[in-house]
Amino acid sequence: MTKSLADRIALVTGASRGIGFATAKALARAGAHIVAVARTQGGLEELDDEIQKDGGTATLVPLNLTDSDGIARLGAGLHERYGKLDILVGNAGVLGPSSPIGHIELKTFNDVMAVNVSANFQLIRCMEPLLRQSDAGRAVFITSGAANKATAYVSPYAASKAALETLARAWAQETANTQLRVNLFNPGPIRTRMRATLMPGEDPATLDTPEQVAEFIVPMCAPGWTETGKFYDYKTRSLMSFRSPA
Repeated sequence: MTKSLADRIALVTGASRGIGFATAKALARAGAHIVAVARTQGGLEELDDEIQKDGGTATLVPLNLTDSDGIARLGAGLHERYGKLDILVGNAGVLGPSSPIGHIELKTFNDVMAVNVSANFQLIRCMEPLLRQSDAGRAVFITSGAANKATAYVSPYAASKAALETLARAWAQETANTQLRVNLFNPGPIRTRMRATLMPGEDPATLDTPEQVAEFIVPMCAPGWTETGKFYDYKTRSLMSFRSPA
């Protein structure tokens, strides 16, 4: 495989399993050094083993993304060690409860927003200066069709993804005249633990794998990617622009 991302530094959140795990591996195969962030030490170590088997390198960062000070320390550490960041993949997310809105406790709602929205807000704040030091900074956030469908019974998740999309789009507009490109990626139904939790009766063999999805995320992280403020829909294999409601 061509090392199209050689000498580039890629931060991937939620890297211990699922799409984050697969994306970190794919970016490493393309030559990037991976800064892998997740709560689960064991999952990070498994990722490191897989990356090393492919001849890649990784730095493991066990971190709960609700620790905003921890994200700030990570940004400071990356500045001290590398002086830049080339790629940010904001993948970490939680599903939250599957219940009618009236049955959901406020704390539970806030817990979902803390991981899916506030953590990404803090990542943007702390990583933007590093991404601007790159000759081609790239940020990709993993979203969901639940955001625009306003899917019933997963309202905290749907609301959080809608908020994430708006946050990323605003950031894309703010940085449109820089070398930084900011985009969203919607994987759709994929063979992950989160999907199995939401749809326990579904046959996972009917779904694409995180590894298949990751191959479409990698190009969005490359210096040659020029689009910003866009939405890539994996199911239809199409890059979309956001439009106001008709």
